[in-house]
Amino acid sequence: MSESKKFVELDKSLHDRESFDCGELELNQFIKTQAAKHMNAGISRTMVLPALSPLPNQKLPICAFYSIAPSSICRETLPKAKAKKLPRYPIPVFLLAQLAVQSEFHGQGLGKISLINALKYLWEINSHMRAYAIVVDCLSDEAERFYTKYGFEFLCEHNGRTRMFISMKTIESLFS
Repeated sequence: MSESKKFVELDKSLHDRESFDCGELELNQFIKTQAAKHMNAGISRTMVLPALSPLPNQKLPICAFYSIAPSSICRETLPKAKAKKLPRYPIPVFLLAQLAVQSEFHGQGLGKISLINALKYLWEINSHMRAYAIVVDCLSDEAERFYTKYGFEFLCEHNGRTRMFISMKTIESLFS
């Protein structure tokens, strides 16, 4: 299976969600059962990288995906040097809620490509709707190492997971 070069919004009539398997049950379940519902409810947006060739059901397999949503954090979760410059009310952020790569593409750089695409997409949104940072909740130590490698910093523990962040100022320096 070979992937297209462009992420597009998930369309359950075009994209085969059932065949997706990244090796993480929670992420597999999200794309199969929740992503489209969350989009319809206005909760998040899921972008997929479809394969070039359709399956027998005429739908395109998903090679990778990410989901984003608006969110907020309290300034007390930030390092003190950063927090003291911010107001005392909730700080707007973008949540990179999900990011996954089909198992057969593991180790080929598609995770990095997906992350860069998500960060660039959020940077573009930030020009219209400002946010302080992008946050991500790590499902595993492996995910934490992945995000650390790309400049994310520890923020706090959130719902039993490590929450990490990267400031929009850092993102701006990457894409401007």
